Parts: sequence; C-alpha cells; structure tokens
Amino acid sequence: MEYNLADLFESIVDTVPDREALVHLDHPGTGAERRLTYAELDRAANRFAHHLTYAGVGPGDHVGLHLYNGVEYVQALLACLKIRAVPVNVNYRYVADELVHLYRDADLTALVFDGEFTARVAAAAPLAPKLRHLVRVGGRPRERQYGPDIALTVAPVGVAEFAEAEAAQPSDRDFGPRSPDDLFLIYTGGTTGMPKGVMWRSEDLFFSGLGGGAPTGEPVARPEELAERVAAGGAGLVFFPTPPLMHGTSTLTLFIGFNYGQKVVLHRKFVPEEVLRTIEHEKVTAVSLVGDAMLRPLVDALAGPLRGTDCSSLLAVSSSGAVLSETVREQFAGLVPHATLINNFGSSESGFNGTATADSGPAKGFRITVNDGTAVVDPATHRPVPPGEVGRLALRGHVPLGYYNDPAKSAETFFEADGARWVLLGDMATVDAEGVVTVLGRGSQCINTGGEKVFPEEVEEALKSHPDIYDALVAGVPDEKWGHRVAAVVQPRHGAPPLTAEGVRDHARTRLAGYKVPRTVVLTEHIQRSPSGKADYRWARRTLAERAG
Repeated sequence: MEYNLADLFESIVDTVPDREALVHLDHPGTGAERRLTYAELDRAANRFAHHLTYAGVGPGDHVGLHLYNGVEYVQALLACLKIRAVPVNVNYRYVADELVHLYRDADLTALVFDGEFTARVAAAAPLAPKLRHLVRVGGRPRERQYGPDIALTVAPVGVAEFAEAEAAQPSDRDFGPRSPDDLFLIYTGGTTGMPKGVMWRSEDLFFSGLGGGAPTGEPVARPEELAERVAAGGAGLVFFPTPPLMHGTSTLTLFIGFNYGQKVVLHRKFVPEEVLRTIEHEKVTAVSLVGDAMLRPLVDALAGPLRGTDCSSLLAVSSSGAVLSETVREQFAGLVPHATLINNFGSSESGFNGTATADSGPAKGFRITVNDGTAVVDPATHRPVPPGEVGRLALRGHVPLGYYNDPAKSAETFFEADGARWVLLGDMATVDAEGVVTVLGRGSQCINTGGEKVFPEEVEEALKSHPDIYDALVAGVPDEKWGHRVAAVVQPRHGAPPLTAEGVRDHARTRLAGYKVPRTVVLTEHIQRSPSGKADYRWARRTLAERAG
C-alpha cells in the first residue's frame, strides 16, 4: 500500500464498508436524495473506472470533470484515481473560448460533463485535438431543453451517457498497483489570468492539502495507519463542502471527510436557505466555504427567513481561498455562538499553510500561525527577509511539481533551496520576531498610488465593516497624477438606506490612512465573483473603467 489517494480510500472502504459515506440532496426531507455507503460508493466508482478503461483511457491520461456537485462528480473523480488517470477540474462558468483553452492546455483525453453544458461542450470539444471520449451526466432527459448534439457526434469523439456507461460494467476492483507519484491536477484561475494546472503528486497532496490524515493533529507515519485510526474511532462527524467541487477547497474537504471515515454531504449548487436546512436535517458538524460571499448570505438567512434553524450540531465553519471579514465573523458568532470560525490560509499551489490568529483584523492584518516549512522570502534571492520587512510567502516540503504545460511560469513559482522543494506564493507578507506571519495581500493586485503601496484586501475589509455595505471589491485605476488611484466597486445591502460615494469614503477614513481611501466609488446592484466566492478583479477593473467616468 502506498500514499496514493485511491489506495487510501479503498483502505477506508474495507474498514467501514457499511458506514454512510456520501449524501447528495438539495431539498432536505423531500426524498429527492442519494445516499451511498462506503462500499456502495466504491463499487460505483469501480464501474465507471472500468468504463473509462473500456473507452481507452489509461494511466496518465487526463480526464476533465465539467460538472456540478453530485454523486457522479465524486464517482468519476475516484474512478480516475483508481485507474491512475489524472482528474482535471473544469470551471463550469467558462464560456466556449475559455473551455477551448483549458481542454487544450490540459491535454484532455476524456471529458465527463453535465447535460446542462451540452451547447458549450459541443462548441469547444471539436477544437481540442486530443479529446476522444465524452460522457454526459443526465443528458437524455434534458436534450429538448439544452438543444441538439450536432457537434458532439463528429468523429472521432464518441459520446456516452453516464448511467448507461456505468451500468454496463462490473463493480470489482480489478486494477493494477498504483504509485505515490500518480498525478492530481488542480486548475486554478485565481483572481486574474487564464487558468493554470497545478501538478500534485498523490503523496504530496495527502500530506500538504489533506494534513496527512490529521489536519489538526499528528500525520500518519505509514499508509496503513489511516484505516487503523478510522477503525479505532467512530462515526458522528458530517462534513459539508458548500463550494463547487471544481474548487480545490471543496475537493480537499471531501477527501478529508473520507480519510476520517465520516459522512460527506453535497448540494448541486449553493443556495443559502437549503444549506441551513441541510445543516439541521443532517446534523452537520463541519462546513467549508469561501469568504464573506458565502458566509454573509447564510448570516442573512439565519437572521431573517430561517431564524431559529437548529445549528446545534455545528462545530466548525472554515473558510479558505478568501478571508472572512471581522464584521461578518461577528455577525455569525452572534447567531451561532458555539461554532468555531476558522480563517484558513492556503492555495491550489500550496495546500494548507496556516490558520488566522485570534487577533487578526483590520488593525493588525491577516496574521497566521504557520509551520516550520513556511517562510517570508525575497522573491529575487529566495532568502528569508528580516523581521518586519516585506517579502513573498514561500512553502517547502510537500509542494507541487509545477504548472502543467508551463515551464516558464513553473520556473517563476517553484524552486529548490537548501535541498528542499519550495513554492513561491503570490502573497506579500511580513514576519515578526516570534515567527507570526502577517499576510498583506496578493502582490499582483497591489496598487501603487504615488509611491504608496495599497493592498485591496485591507480596503475591502474596512469597507465591508459599514453596516449598509454588502460586498466590495477594490482595484487600481490609472491616474495622471498618482500613477494609479484606489477605486472600489460597492454593493449596498438590500433594503438599507441609500449609500453615496462620499458616505463610503467617510466611513473608510475612520479605518484607513488617507492614501488608502478609495478616490473612486462605483455603486452596483451585484458584485461578480467566481462560483466559489473568489474575487473577480478583472470584472472589477472593467466595471470601474466603464462606469467611473
């Protein structure tokens, strides 16, 4: 047995085969749900793995997962790992041109997609020369709604229906040995630029992204120990990743739940009211989400139409990929005081890096406790910076191999020093004499205004502390005098008194130095973010350019 994600999952299956593993429901209590034990999920994954093999997919081939959350996503993900194919997450908000880029860049051999995306897949698939097999989930009942398959029938691409493909195959584990070097690709668009595929070895992802089987404790010393820990424990924990599985946070939460031998709950899409009903119905203990964009709607629902929802089972709510603001944390704590709110810091390129300290906030910045493998370095020399100086956050040890198909970007981001592999993150930071790191923000988003450096995250935090501001994004726009000026797109809270740009600036002045106060404020009914809640700074800059005048 190896530190291989498929090997480790199967060891859990063999330990607790009859324990509930996966629940998919969007409307609790209606009966419209799917529940699978570990043994049932394993057999389902085996059947689809055999279909992929039958279709010519083999070790090292790349398989795109262009799907909403659901049993089929998990089934296809595990199937890829079982046959040593490489799963590739696909952002389902991409339009045809973006899909063509990702399909080509990732060298997709096969694609599993939701029937709702038929038209976009039909436009992109013929332009991806290595793509030779398509599997559609829920396609036939929806063909009238989503249009004909004309482009999908063009040779050499074959199209199979997921349910039929799975049903035609055996459920045994007739697979060969696997390796800790088997790849797992996480495509990340971040906040800017075209998506990049982060190449993880299975063993590195297990220890870095999944905590080695114990994210808050001692990692396992050998692969067999993971199942031994599950055998020694019991059921009772319920993990609920609420962002899309095509976002790294949710996929890692899924595997953490499996590594504990516990139940994982999924919704097809994020609907705040249904999330709260599921927490009550399934006695959820741990929720993962991405920043204020997901927690704030839950707060609003709990304070409004779903007031009184039983959240007594909830032990922890964790955010990764975007920082929870102090204001929203306080509002949630007032409604669910017994649940611990955790601001995790990590990325697709680094896995889990640390957790925010209790004193993190606008006054002190996003302060995180880190492990021995984290450092703040000079990006040019890769040497640690003195306490108090600004550098780039870096992580060593179990880090990715690089970006797929992008040696130039890999050379900028991944390096070797002192006999170890390192990843250089895009976040600017300082470290104090006690080793506590303060993350300032993404260097690529830093605004240089008259020689002063302004990080959007700090300004956004200050703006969202206004009781009538629901969301905000901050970016730099060209300025003849200062080079760039700080500008903000602000979404007022629904039903709140009317906001004015000057009122927004007056509030910002109570929390920020003058040069950080947005000189331009654009009010909008809705701020665009990714499905996982990440900031879309390209949209913010475009909106500011179009509407700032």
